[in-house]
Amino acid sequence: MPPPVDPWLSGSVALDVALAARAPAASIAARQAARLGRLLASARLHSPTYRRLLDGRAPDRLQLADLPVAHKAALMGDFDGWVADPCLRLDALRRFVADRRRIAEPFLGRYAVWESSGSTGEPAIFVQDAAAMAVYDALEALRRPVLRPLQRWLDPWGLADRIAFVGATSGHFASTVSIERLRRLNPALAQRLHGISFLQPVARLVEQLNALAPTVIATYPSAAVLLAEERIGGRLRASPGEIWTGGEDLSAAERDFVQQAFGCPVANSYGASEFLSLAFECGHGGMHLNSDWAILEPVDAQGRAVAPGELPATTLLTNLANHVQPLIRYDLGDRVTVCPGGCPCGSCLPVIEVQGRCEDTLHLGAARSGPVSVLPLALSTMLEEGAGLFDFQLVQVGPCELLLRTGLCGSAAGPALRRARQVLGEFLESQGAPGVRIHCRSGEPGRAGRSGKVARVVASAP
Repeated sequence: MPPPVDPWLSGSVALDVALAARAPAASIAARQAARLGRLLASARLHSPTYRRLLDGRAPDRLQLADLPVAHKAALMGDFDGWVADPCLRLDALRRFVADRRRIAEPFLGRYAVWESSGSTGEPAIFVQDAAAMAVYDALEALRRPVLRPLQRWLDPWGLADRIAFVGATSGHFASTVSIERLRRLNPALAQRLHGISFLQPVARLVEQLNALAPTVIATYPSAAVLLAEERIGGRLRASPGEIWTGGEDLSAAERDFVQQAFGCPVANSYGASEFLSLAFECGHGGMHLNSDWAILEPVDAQGRAVAPGELPATTLLTNLANHVQPLIRYDLGDRVTVCPGGCPCGSCLPVIEVQGRCEDTLHLGAARSGPVSVLPLALSTMLEEGAGLFDFQLVQVGPCELLLRTGLCGSAAGPALRRARQVLGEFLESQGAPGVRIHCRSGEPGRAGRSGKVARVVASAP
């Protein structure tokens, strides 16, 4: 069954997204304020949780900062009261995302559903209606930077492109659901849009990319660096015209390395399971927040707003597109700095700097061809999906030695770590790194690095 699409809605949203991209700041602020008012009114009317929270508050006097911070664990614990459609029940959604055959299938015939990776605890489930998906589609299509202007002019619809997404392709994750949804919506696009799993050995991944010869590779910065190494080594022959990255920090050195290895431009973006397309880079390198559809509030440890240019403790998201599952002052966990001043590109959309997830690729074993590289997101996916372990930090302490920490205590810790050690060992062996010793410790939360965030996969002890 193809996902539902309302052509009139999609067209009107796309037109507004196109117009707002170059609108003056006052026009963008007016759009944001109007959409916030509609979101709060909808949440008050349809969400039992927000009805209780907003009851007695005068709508015309209500300020966003007056509302409490929302946390994932508390919202998921009250899921059936949080959502605005009583037909959405958490137990049914959990059964739905447990079935990998149903990736991108519309839940109840009308909702797109995905789950978060669990990088900040157990995964959450996010539900989007056609209106929210129309916003994400328009932002993705119209605000992604044009890296090859001549190619875009000659082929405005990208009919000659072959796009490869390199990531976790076997779960109901936002990127995987989005790609499969596009394939279902457009059978012609299905021949040009491919998902390639990074859970397989690197040699097999390289083999698939060589066979596909993609013109565009979309992946995570750590995977892009690994592929660049394979390209320099002569094993990866694919020669894409552009590379899209997101989901992790991309340093200037990493960008330069990938661009030089492939001889093509790299564009980084910022998104989350809670809002797919939060920000895109412009031609001048500024990361522009889509503030007409999303509000980000950088705050300190006490939840107070920080000034532009200051690094916050965390960032709160208000999703103005999703009314079926209201995300209002939701703690993202990322540290986003709003840059003062404008951007040379002329856009009035705010420029932000993101200090998000930053983890290490591990180089394990001593195979004849050298150590085996294993991506951090592949390791996290295996521990979450295969072992059900979400609270962990994996540290490489030697060429063939790992330390797996978890904050779990008591009787639950032992079985969880035994499962994790078995799953992790089998996965590493399948990657060509057998015999890696895995030491486990319970009651020991991961240690924060210099950024203040806990990296889940690190190449050496912080």
